[in-house]
Amino acid sequence: MSRKRSRFWPMFGAPLVIGLLGAAGLFAALLGDGAWDWLSWIGLGVPALISVHALRR
Repeated sequence: MSRKRSRFWPMFGAPLVIGLLGAAGLFAALLGDGAWDWLSWIGLGVPALISVHALRR
């Protein structure tokens, strides 16, 4: 009996990581100042840069 390969990770892996990164950025923005601000900028900036890069392709 052959086992079918899951298509979940190749299809939804990158969008899931981008969504989790954005959610982590939003959560970090709520937590505090200082290092949390930097974390929120990174967490929200990377998905935005990925989106802009995808639109320009």
